[in-house]
Amino acid sequence: MTTEIPKRAMVLAAGLGTRLKALTANRPKPLVEVSGRAMLDTILDRLASAGVGEAVINLHYLGDMIVEHLQERTSPRIVYSREDELLETGGGVKKALSLLGEEPFFAINGDVCWLDGYSSALERLADHWDDAEMDGLLLLHPTVYAFGYDGAGDFKLTTDGRIQRRKEREIAPFVFAGIQILHPRLFDAAPDGAFSLNLLYDRAIEAGRLQGIRHDGEWFHIGTPQQLSDAESVLETLSFTSVQT
Repeated sequence: MTTEIPKRAMVLAAGLGTRLKALTANRPKPLVEVSGRAMLDTILDRLASAGVGEAVINLHYLGDMIVEHLQERTSPRIVYSREDELLETGGGVKKALSLLGEEPFFAINGDVCWLDGYSSALERLADHWDDAEMDGLLLLHPTVYAFGYDGAGDFKLTTDGRIQRRKEREIAPFVFAGIQILHPRLFDAAPDGAFSLNLLYDRAIEAGRLQGIRHDGEWFHIGTPQQLSDAESVLETLSFTSVQT
């Protein structure tokens, strides 16, 4: 394992964010504010704090707004990958591979909202990365403690950290937090055009090369205006409690 922080990150910011309705009618979802700060800004702040030097951001829906919003940001350095049509998560990352280099990189959904636990989630991922054993390392959050999430979860973890898919009609103990480290070799023989990263996850699971770690902080699923409002209320409470203690 290594504690070296990946030099580059991919932030997935091309999606439509339709479930947020009026909030995304005139802005991309990553620019929606949570507690007064755009989700994209918080993600980039944390990447910079972790030591990531460059972030590749894919653009599609109202992408020029993101470019304008970030025009004065200097850390991390921003590079854009424009998509004429939506390529989904897998296709979006594959299109940007030439910008990401040959080493492992962070890949983060542009609408992720989380609080770190005892240490930085990004640093914990880097600390657990093992290049000889992994093509992907996912941050997972306990399903029952995922704020605003009402799904059946995504994955199970074996005792040695390997990921397994939940079976049909089964409740999985972990949901994918939208934060991960990927190696470019994960995309060997990946299809062209639009496809989900889940396709590559399944291949890596079959090969025993997809692992996960449990997030030790808070994680918020923000898919609707009500979930956004609820998340802000909880964050305000947590901030107040932190100040009081």
